[in-house]
Amino acid sequence: MKIMVTVKQVPDTSGKVAVNDDGTLNRASMQTIINPDDLNAVEEALSLKDEYGCKVVAFTMGPMQAEPMLRELLAMGVDETVLISGREFGGSDTYATSQIIAAAIDTYGIDDDDIIIAGRQAIDGDTAQVGPQIAEKMDLPQVTYVKNFAMADDMKTITVERALEDGHEVIEIQTPCMLTAIKELNTPRYMNIAGIYNPDKKITVWNAADIEVDLTTVGLKASPTNVFRSFTPKPKGKGMMLAGDTEKDLAKDLLIRLKDKHVI
Repeated sequence: MKIMVTVKQVPDTSGKVAVNDDGTLNRASMQTIINPDDLNAVEEALSLKDEYGCKVVAFTMGPMQAEPMLRELLAMGVDETVLISGREFGGSDTYATSQIIAAAIDTYGIDDDDIIIAGRQAIDGDTAQVGPQIAEKMDLPQVTYVKNFAMADDMKTITVERALEDGHEVIEIQTPCMLTAIKELNTPRYMNIAGIYNPDKKITVWNAADIEVDLTTVGLKASPTNVFRSFTPKPKGKGMMLAGDTEKDLAKDLLIRLKDKHVI
């Protein structure tokens, strides 16, 4: 049994976000972090490893600068990482990215009892599309927005609790399958000393020649998503603090301010 996790290196949005003329992010000029939802996917995979002894493999597509992120995952307990990198993949949108990652997972090999776990969405695009698109392209059953998880004794049946806006639903799914995790699923662990100093864990790097993917379906030119305009929104006006020790005092102060501005 293998647990395959898809992860993404994303810009640290607490800093300055730069955009190229073609609408793609200028990732080289920004600090990066591991996508938060993907850390929940990694944690769930590692929890399954702790309980069942399965192998955990992390996949990411991106430039070679993604290596430090993968080393963090290895230090957390991931057994193997695969970086799919190549100039042909630059500018890929969700459709093209899912083509690449699905091809990489196929190349690695997926068995009947394997599970693929992805984060719900990435904070740079917020589309929540890559995980489901990978499942569609690999013809796998999928459940998104997973907030709870239980494995049956047969190790092939999974019961998941899927979050909805007004509640949840319980779904039973058979492996192999795709699940997408939300932050309520778990709390990601930290790196450990044994993982940090383990020299045996390597990062496998694959290029376009290593995976069976149609190059006409990847990259910026093959991506159906078009960015017509990108801009930094204007900062919101400074807020005001109401003064008063009681609710009555606060309401009085609010009333005075609204009258001063001729709102009422």
